Amino acid sequence: QVQLVESGGGLVQVGDSLRLSCAASGRTFRSLNVGWFRRAPGKEREFVAVINWTGVSTNYADSVKGRFTISRDNAENTVYLQMNSLNAEDTALYYCAAGSGKCYTRSECDYWGQGTQVTVSS
Repeated sequence: QVQLVESGGGLVQVGDSLRLSCAASGRTFRSLNVGWFRRAPGKEREFVAVINWTGVSTNYADSVKGRFTISRDNAENTVYLQMNSLNAEDTALYYCAAGSGKCYTRSECDYWGQGTQVTVSS
């Protein structure tokens, strides 16, 4: 079993940066692909970014490409989401999730965290 805990959210201004962390328990985390997702008020959950288990391959939603960077430190069982040039449309509850190949290719992840709130104020 893998448990995921997100942190690093908060209230920031347009143009600011934040780094989210997803800390995992469970020795199998290092073999799992990990994604970040978000749900804005009144909207469906959407894919943000994903990183494969080695950290070599990544993929991003078009809306965050060039502004967000996903990375992982398997020695620390942690995945990060560096978010730069934040805008009001980035306001959402951000979740991390982990799983096998389908988590990377189809956002079908087996383990989900509770989320951390990011609010970007203009």
